Amino acid sequence: MNPPAGQCVDGANIRLAPVAHPFQLFNTLTRKVENVEPLVPGQLTFYSCGPTVYSFAHIGNFRSFLTADLLVRTATALGYDVRYATNITDVGHLTEDDVTDATGEDRMARALRSREGQQFANVWDLARYYADELISDWKHLNLREPSVRPRATEHMREQILAVQELLDRGHAYETKQGVYFSVASFPGYGSLSGNLDATTLEQSVRDVVSDPEKKDARDFALWKKDDAHLMQWYSPWGWGFPGWHIECSVMAMQYLGDEIDIHAGGEDLIFPHHECERAQSEALSGKPFARYWVHTRFLQVEGKKMSKRSGNFHTVRDLLASLEKGGRGVDPLALRMTLLAGHYRKPYNFTFDTIRAHTRHRERLTEALRAVNMDPMDAAQGAGTSDPASMGSFEPLYDRALAAMSDDLNTPEALAVLFEGVKRILSASPGLSRDEQNQAAAWLHGMNRLLGVVYPEHEGAQEPSATQQDDTHIDELIEERQKARAEKDFARADAIRGELTALNIEVMDSPDGVRWKRKTTF
Repeated sequence: MNPPAGQCVDGANIRLAPVAHPFQLFNTLTRKVENVEPLVPGQLTFYSCGPTVYSFAHIGNFRSFLTADLLVRTATALGYDVRYATNITDVGHLTEDDVTDATGEDRMARALRSREGQQFANVWDLARYYADELISDWKHLNLREPSVRPRATEHMREQILAVQELLDRGHAYETKQGVYFSVASFPGYGSLSGNLDATTLEQSVRDVVSDPEKKDARDFALWKKDDAHLMQWYSPWGWGFPGWHIECSVMAMQYLGDEIDIHAGGEDLIFPHHECERAQSEALSGKPFARYWVHTRFLQVEGKKMSKRSGNFHTVRDLLASLEKGGRGVDPLALRMTLLAGHYRKPYNFTFDTIRAHTRHRERLTEALRAVNMDPMDAAQGAGTSDPASMGSFEPLYDRALAAMSDDLNTPEALAVLFEGVKRILSASPGLSRDEQNQAAAWLHGMNRLLGVVYPEHEGAQEPSATQQDDTHIDELIEERQKARAEKDFARADAIRGELTALNIEVMDSPDGVRWKRKTTF
């Protein structure tokens, strides 16, 4: 179903004309690609599971977050009014979360005892710190801010009330150790993940079940009684903390309603998290919880599963940090481009060769921006237009990219269109007329709103920080070298060039002046 014409699509109040592309996504629940038909025509409610904030987020986390971001961008470009919620889990996530009723140690408590965790006075400070750092990484990678970003610890009353309601409705029961959801009370359990065989499910959790009073090995905790836990609250069942799954049900329903259009996350969340979340949500409301379930496949690094033991574990923070700060100095938008280069529904192999390739693409994008006299910082503040009607001969390119993204978020095809357009701009430069420059600029605006890789959108994202270096010293050396050349002091000019080379700076002299760039070191 297409949205109505004239829909306001973002903070810049840019209105796009109605388009002919249906929005299609693969629905994990039905195992097929479907046209998205929202509950309310022209509006879209979307919930995506966020991270547990016990450390810096890694690139595997952000591949899933980017899928959600691209979904929002595409729906917005199509004219939908999107309400997007993504949570922060800051309590209740246990280490053995790949089974229905997770046991093991709380991830937050374990992080507090780590070498990095010793800087924090308590687990609450640790959670706040890593939540703030997540949002910083989020902005550097050009992810759109959600409509709301709820935190589990700030919705404890609602979780307790939801558990009590499940008890009252006969979908839960209490033991000496906790309160459990009764899987047998929900006939549809297993249909999302395909885990429909009760015996198989029982076998998958048998070794970790620690409560002899549980009625069924498949039952999962809604509340864990534990007066020794670092993060605990008082409830009708005593001191303790909520099970991991209940938080997302409560926050999604509070901010988006009992029924939502789309729910997303990584493929590791299909079972048990999303299976359990779906069961308890529908048991609470008596309505279908989410119409479409979207899941991102795992990421490998250099052909191997990412792990600290293998030495291929990369946080966004480490990749973006400058060389002086012990990082890799990767351009944030080159990293974003690399992570979305593979289709979200296919396993993706992340390599430094691909980062190098996309760093070159980013350099060509910068050249294209210069060719159309477009200032990225003005663009980030909403200057200019992305209306396809103003793109002139570039409009078919935009339409092709939007068609690709509307077809189950086909990012490889959309990026190919972007590169094609950039090549066209650079081939015509510097002979572009002012009108052609305006059309190309409008197209670049539109492509950035669709893919987020042309220029940064968040205020301060280009300020010198942990992820970017101060260019003042470089500019001073360039100016000094130019002065030496003008005075024919070529020995001094060559010496300065040597200093710049030692700083991994490549200097390019041309009739139009001096340009420089940082050489990749990864």
